[in-house]
Amino acid sequence: MTTLSHWIDGQAFAAPAGSRTADIVNPATGVVSGQVPLASADLTREAVASAAAAFPGWRDTSLSRRTQIVFRFRELLNERKEELAAILTAEHGKVLPDALGEISRGQEVVEFACGMPHLLKGGHTENASTGVDVHSVRQPLGVSAIISPFNFPAMVPMWFFPVAIAAGNTVVLKPSEKDPSAANWMAELWREAGLPEGVFTVVHGDKEAVDVLLTDPQVASVSFVGSTPIAKYVYETAAAHGKRVQALGGAKNHMLVLPDSDLDLAADSAVNAGYGAAGERCMAISVVVAVDSIADELVAKIAERTRTLKVGDGTRGTDMGPLITAAHRDKVAGYIDAGVEAGAELVLDGREVSVDADSERAFLNPTLFDRVTPDMSVYTDEVFGPVLSVVRVSSYDEGLELINANPYGNGTAIFTNDGGAARRFENEVQVGMVGVNVPIPVPMAYYSFGGWKNSLFGDTHAHGTEGVHFFTRGKVVTKRWLDPSHGGLNLGFPTNA
Repeated sequence: MTTLSHWIDGQAFAAPAGSRTADIVNPATGVVSGQVPLASADLTREAVASAAAAFPGWRDTSLSRRTQIVFRFRELLNERKEELAAILTAEHGKVLPDALGEISRGQEVVEFACGMPHLLKGGHTENASTGVDVHSVRQPLGVSAIISPFNFPAMVPMWFFPVAIAAGNTVVLKPSEKDPSAANWMAELWREAGLPEGVFTVVHGDKEAVDVLLTDPQVASVSFVGSTPIAKYVYETAAAHGKRVQALGGAKNHMLVLPDSDLDLAADSAVNAGYGAAGERCMAISVVVAVDSIADELVAKIAERTRTLKVGDGTRGTDMGPLITAAHRDKVAGYIDAGVEAGAELVLDGREVSVDADSERAFLNPTLFDRVTPDMSVYTDEVFGPVLSVVRVSSYDEGLELINANPYGNGTAIFTNDGGAARRFENEVQVGMVGVNVPIPVPMAYYSFGGWKNSLFGDTHAHGTEGVHFFTRGKVVTKRWLDPSHGGLNLGFPTNA
């Protein structure tokens, strides 16, 4: 059993003697594989100071050089992604194909960041006034803190740090203490890609470290993904200390199925989006909103497909792995208990565990509820587990009203073959990301990711153009030159270095 290090000044940084630690547990086996140090406030400030010291040199590094390093990181990640996937499966529990998919989606943002020279181009107006020119630039902020969740230890940090680094910022990443090793692996990859010391820092910890990142005056921005109560705390605390904040919170994603839809496609999609990664996705479909006339048939099709899923250790060719911890498994099981007590129809009971794994402690089988009503906790709360609820409605209008009344507004989907209904849904639904016959509408990296209402605190979404704007700030320069200046002769080809 090993103890993980922090990553400061471009190298592994052993925790001081006597530091608090937490166990790293493989949820599929229950075996403790290592320990992660929990940084003190002083050590976190030291990490921030290292990133702040590295900022001026990185900011002034040419765009060409910065882009070359990001592209090299991209190449190394492609070559070695199986290594990272194995880490994700061992610490989070998700099955290997899902881990590889997570890396691929994060890699999209790395590739987007390789286009940073184009994305940072400003505007120019010649002779705006007599002899006066005006131009605009976008400049990096400084130290960017990233606080990432357990469910996507690679992808969520990659929503942020490729854009931040390519734009000229330095980064301090605080990963989840439940599955922290991916962060160190990526730090090693950055060093191999040629990133200067201090530009990418990893500090492991809990609330003590987080509170330093939210309040330290050297931190310019905070990017967070997690539950809504914590997202709200992060936003309010960091904003009160003058920081730019994007805090992505929880979700309750609905999938509206109309009578004219392809029910086989809808059933496949509900199972894929409801039970993938054991339901531990902020974009998971947790509520199927079925119009009455097709509800019986749709529920039967979902149940039929769900029964075929193989649950177990993610390295054994299974479809679904464990939940992140045994404690979280018990919490999700409690929601199943509450749904039964509230009168929902339990079609499939995930508490009846049958898994291919060395330990059953963190596992639930897929659970399907029918005839759920909006007052039940299994509907109102973000369960964050393999529990799919079916709510029956009489019409499109009732389904839309249900979705719009929900306090979350992260992702939603409509399944229909009616283009008019789909177009109306796109316009009327009050949710940030919408799928039409697509159950998990996570946008490509050149668009931006983020929800509405209680799913986002702050004005700026992740990656895409909004991500570039978040990690930079605009400056407008107005200038007049009284006399021309001359350079000298050099017939060599420009190197753009």
